[in-house]
Amino acid sequence: MNYYLGVDGGGSKTLAVISDQKGNIIGGATSGCGNHQTGAVNAEQNIRQAVDKALRSANLTKEQITYSVFGLAGADREADYQILRPMILGLGMQRYHIVCDTIIGLRAGTRQSHGVVVICGTGTNCYGINRIGQELQVGGFGYSFGDFGGGGDLAVEVFRSVIRAWEGREQPTRLSQATLTLLGFASTEEMFHHYLDHGLRVPNRIAKLLFEVAEHDGIARDILRRQGRELGIAASAVIRKLGMQQDNFDLVMAGSILTRGESRYIVPFIEAEITGLAPGCRLTVLTLEPVAGALFMAMERSGGSVEETVYEALDHQLSVKAANAVWIKD
Repeated sequence: MNYYLGVDGGGSKTLAVISDQKGNIIGGATSGCGNHQTGAVNAEQNIRQAVDKALRSANLTKEQITYSVFGLAGADREADYQILRPMILGLGMQRYHIVCDTIIGLRAGTRQSHGVVVICGTGTNCYGINRIGQELQVGGFGYSFGDFGGGGDLAVEVFRSVIRAWEGREQPTRLSQATLTLLGFASTEEMFHHYLDHGLRVPNRIAKLLFEVAEHDGIARDILRRQGRELGIAASAVIRKLGMQQDNFDLVMAGSILTRGESRYIVPFIEAEITGLAPGCRLTVLTLEPVAGALFMAMERSGGSVEETVYEALDHQLSVKAANAVWIKD
């Protein structure tokens, strides 16, 4: 029997999963942040902990794993791989491959060898691979490097809108009371001075308020509209540069903002940017944990193929809802 290890090392958690060749999950574990850019030592500890716990839960040794794929946040440039290669080598796995977590997100969302993924979670990213294997990443490095959006930027937009409405530079918005309630302030003035006096960062969690008030608030809808357009523009750039305009492929939408929020306020604006450019592009929301993509890739890189029954098995076991509810335990 062949066994495969998939690891999704993200900014908030690391998820390690082991399956057999039929797609049966036999072990899994979670730990903390796996992004080396926020601290390489901490990331290595968390990745190692998740892998070791997954092996114990599967009652397997490292030597029994046929192939492993590590999808890691921040694995974007050669400078990153110079840190990640020795880190993963030190885990002692026999055969493995390291990719950006964006890539496993794409592979989890499509049954084709080519496609495009846009990610909108803590930050944003876009990646594509065409029929002949050419790859391109656009974004993923933050606002100063051309990005807009993700939980961090959206939270700042919420905070700014509340301040601007209080000062009279913006129309009144339902975001104001929602933000004050969530953060525990009696007034915008109190919040304003508290954040200035203590040099505080805007908390990412207020981004979710956009979805809570969007139905009745034009300012919230405008912010989400901009997010959708920016994601669509990034995807369009990837499609053009990879020459995919005439192809049939999936555009996978991943990340908490797109998979767990009210994405109806964002998706139409992604679609509007894509439709005329690539008529054969199908928009699909990622419903599996991205770690499923790491398992698919591990099976393929070891010389096998992913059978329909394997897709069905992992669809059942690694849907976001099923994974969170059934077997992923901290």
